[in-house]
Amino acid sequence: MTGRRTVVRRAPGKLFVVGEYAVVEPGNPAVLVAVDRYVTVTVTGPVEPGVAAGVEPGVEISSDLGPRGERRRWRDGRLVPYDAHDGPDARAGLAHVLSAIETVARLLAERGLPAPEFSLSVVSGLHDGGTKYGLGSSAAVTVATVAAVAAFCGLTPTDEERFRLALLATAEIDPKGSGGDLAAGVWGGWIAYRAPDRAAVLALARAHGVEAALRAPWPGFAVRRLPPPAGLALEVGWTGDPASTTALLSDLHRRPCRGTAAHRRFVSTTTDCASAAIAALEGGDGRRLLDQIRRARRELALLDEEVALGVFTPRLTALCEAAEAVGGAAKPSGAGGGDCGIALLDAGAPQDIARLRERWESAGVVPLPIRPVAEGNEK
Repeated sequence: MTGRRTVVRRAPGKLFVVGEYAVVEPGNPAVLVAVDRYVTVTVTGPVEPGVAAGVEPGVEISSDLGPRGERRRWRDGRLVPYDAHDGPDARAGLAHVLSAIETVARLLAERGLPAPEFSLSVVSGLHDGGTKYGLGSSAAVTVATVAAVAAFCGLTPTDEERFRLALLATAEIDPKGSGGDLAAGVWGGWIAYRAPDRAAVLALARAHGVEAALRAPWPGFAVRRLPPPAGLALEVGWTGDPASTTALLSDLHRRPCRGTAAHRRFVSTTTDCASAAIAALEGGDGRRLLDQIRRARRELALLDEEVALGVFTPRLTALCEAAEAVGGAAKPSGAGGGDCGIALLDAGAPQDIARLRERWESAGVVPLPIRPVAEGNEK
């Protein structure tokens, strides 16, 4: 690689529509939608490979999602700091970017190619002054980084291969996440998603390599595009309270309720709800979709009462009640505990949409000018 070659890729954020929490179990369905807020990753080659900045080859990273830029060098397939005083906390702020680069580099090594050398910058539209909206910034930066680094290195992965690389990178950090946010970032639009067993695919990659993990079947995994809801408008409200999906999922995994009759009932009912929502979207049945949104909200509320996860904050509850008051249906999107909620209501009733936004603002919920986006991560 010579000259100042530059590659730019971006990936959209996402919203869970139905199926969060249950989708973490392999094979269970969920519905997600990609939205028009993006993370953009730019990869630029060094002026003279191997001697950039007078130091040994490596990667320079800057990101508006983190506190500062960093230079890292390759050691045994990992990107480690040039400064020996940089500890684990320095890696934590760039964990998803680093894991995405390292995963692509593992694939390159398996194909007999050298570790890449470049500068990488991240610009995110998924947060406000450092505060995340809950639109899946970690997933979007992972997808965009995989795509940009792969393209810079001359690889041409398919959509599914980009997804698999992104999931492997994410699972190296924490295998509890479903990967639905990654799928939304890759395929875009409204999607039906079923998760693979992340621990199993991670073990496969560690035992047999990334190339083998790209080629082998992933039991449970499935994704397909869905038509947008017929005659319904999607409205998004932000509570102003950032939430940690990782922390909430970890809390659920630690609770003794996991595997109990109550938890099995939630997973079963939510799975049925997601399947019905998929059928409603594919059948153009807006009323049935609204029913499933309400049903999903009730199931999340029951889980919240039984497990005390803190899914429903006062503002999320107010968000949902405001939608019902104007004839729509609403629920938290994703893990809850803050972040965003979604509402679906009659697209042909602008007065109801205006009333909803007014009610949200009165309750301290910020209406976000966010819309679904058909395209996913740019190739």
